[in-house]
Amino acid sequence: MSAGWFALGPVGVALAVSFAAALVSAVVGVFTVLRGQAFAGHALGDISGAGGAAALLFGIRPLAGFVAMALGGAAAMALAGGRRIAERDLASGVVLGAGLGLAALFLYLDATMSGAGGAASTVMFGSMFAIPPGMVLPAALCAVAALAAMAALARPLALIAIDPDLAASRGVRVRLVGFAHLAVLALAVGLAAMSVGAVLATALLIGPAAAGLRAARTLPGAVALAAAIGVGASWGGIGLAYESYGWSLGWGGRHGWPVSFFVVALVVAAHAGAGLAARMRG
Repeated sequence: MSAGWFALGPVGVALAVSFAAALVSAVVGVFTVLRGQAFAGHALGDISGAGGAAALLFGIRPLAGFVAMALGGAAAMALAGGRRIAERDLASGVVLGAGLGLAALFLYLDATMSGAGGAASTVMFGSMFAIPPGMVLPAALCAVAALAAMAALARPLALIAIDPDLAASRGVRVRLVGFAHLAVLALAVGLAAMSVGAVLATALLIGPAAAGLRAARTLPGAVALAAAIGVGASWGGIGLAYESYGWSLGWGGRHGWPVSFFVVALVVAAHAGAGLAARMRG
């Protein structure tokens, strides 16, 4: 890999957007795993796909579509859910079904009305090298807003994860904090969906966080390790996808392998390595 690849426009945009998405997903993901809301994160990722498809249909910025639909899904989950994990999962499942129905409608309209034949692949599985340069600043602003919110929510979320009743007795407004967490989670999955796709956003949200929690001994250590894994997997996936353009020459073509595949493969490998390290340590 030549040093000049960093200067290429699409690569630079992919590195910047994936850094923002991976960092936010790691921080938010740790608290999502601690609260047992991995399914809610998966549901919001899939729901955000409807927003991405709508953005293609109406000609608006993809990030706005992903985030807006995810925020709508988060609000519906907060209103329909309860304090118990089973109740929250039930609400997530119902909202997920509605979101997937909307995604199917908008993708159909994309294909039939706007002629965007590759819309389904782009929305669901990402196209990181096709992200326009104008998305870097909005992605950075979303990341800053999400990280600032998580800095304020970290302590009450940690207490709620340990014991919601204890948190309530300490004056924590459990329902309000839970809704705020879902809103930040929507920002995280919106960023992840724009980079690796709506279907695979869960891998970037949950995989590094789970690996960090398995390998680290403290909560700050888990967040730091999750961030390192997420950013490393994202940048490593971009590098491998860039190199794959050369590999494909031997197959008689000039088509690179998907970035999302490499990112998810590296996340899975990191999670397996964290589990092995935890067993050896324990």
